[in-house]
Amino acid sequence: MHEKIICCLPTYNEAENIAAIVNAILRFVPQSSILIIDDHSPDGTGQIADTLSHQDSRISVLHRPQKEGLGKAYCHGFQVALDRMKADIIVQMDADLSHPPEKLPEMIDAIQMNDLVIGSRYIPGGGTKNWNMARRMISRFGAIYARVWLGLPVNDPTGGFKVWRSDLLKHVLACPVRSEGYGFQVETTFIARCLGARIVEIPICFSDRHVGRSKMTAGIAFEAFWQIPFMRVRCRYLKKKSGCYE
Repeated sequence: MHEKIICCLPTYNEAENIAAIVNAILRFVPQSSILIIDDHSPDGTGQIADTLSHQDSRISVLHRPQKEGLGKAYCHGFQVALDRMKADIIVQMDADLSHPPEKLPEMIDAIQMNDLVIGSRYIPGGGTKNWNMARRMISRFGAIYARVWLGLPVNDPTGGFKVWRSDLLKHVLACPVRSEGYGFQVETTFIARCLGARIVEIPICFSDRHVGRSKMTAGIAFEAFWQIPFMRVRCRYLKKKSGCYE
């Protein structure tokens, strides 16, 4: 049976990247559709996205009135993909070309036997490219910190390149998800684990953005740092509230 694949791309000031990432996704996964979730980018990303959608029926655009954080953008986009677009498989990835679209076929193959597939920098075959030492250390520390606090059997819990089965994602969103910044990546993986999901990691090489500036700030990193201990407290309530995902 043919399954509907929706790739969710949150954007804020990605005018220089959006066409390239959309074309790359459709080249490697031509059977997919793309939902661009734009938070009213002042650089015109939303208008470029509209032009792309007029050129290709596989592309849709969700315009949001303002920037509210990565987590809220993804949650809004996920709900549209699930409820309006009737997705069976949902891809979440950055729009800045840091996540390698050529890994999508492998990740989509892996979701056939799993509930969540994570593109991982920290398993054999994975890595990072064009990062300075400080960023490497912060990323490594964040991954270890999340794994230890939450007891996650995932090597890259802070990774944001994921493929979800729709049934699992519905359960995760119902919990609900509370993080608004990059803690969103950890929280959604942690909730999936608490619900008993089958999770697998696929090695990827994460490359720093080609153009534009990174949106990672010290404030975003600190937000994720203090939220993680509170996530642990929530785990024992998740199955009781939402039911174990099977």
